[in-house]
Amino acid sequence: MALPAKLQNDLKQFQRLQQELGTTQQQRMQIDLKLREVTHTLDELKGVADETVIYRPIGGLLVRAKTKKEVEDLLTEEKETLEVRVKAVERQENHLRERYTTMQQELAQALQATGAAPAATPDE
Repeated sequence: MALPAKLQNDLKQFQRLQQELGTTQQQRMQIDLKLREVTHTLDELKGVADETVIYRPIGGLLVRAKTKKEVEDLLTEEKETLEVRVKAVERQENHLRERYTTMQQELAQALQATGAAPAATPDE
């Protein structure tokens, strides 16, 4: 049995939403990983003596930092930026998840109304 054109279009939109949600989740995981790395590096720097030679990356190079504080300041700024990015991506992910759940319910009802069996959808 063929599905109505509107329902087919809704299913395509649902699939795009599913992909967008997956992409957003991957983005959040990457930012979380980077944030953990920066936090760990800051924690490790606390145990390093002030006079220790420290290098910091600039592009593909490692350049000797003038002071430990310079590196700590750069990492602290990066950490704050990553925290803001994580919050923004989490908000986007939550919004997409809400839309996903709503659309999933609507599609299930529409498929039942047409007599078509709802397709199994993967877990979030």
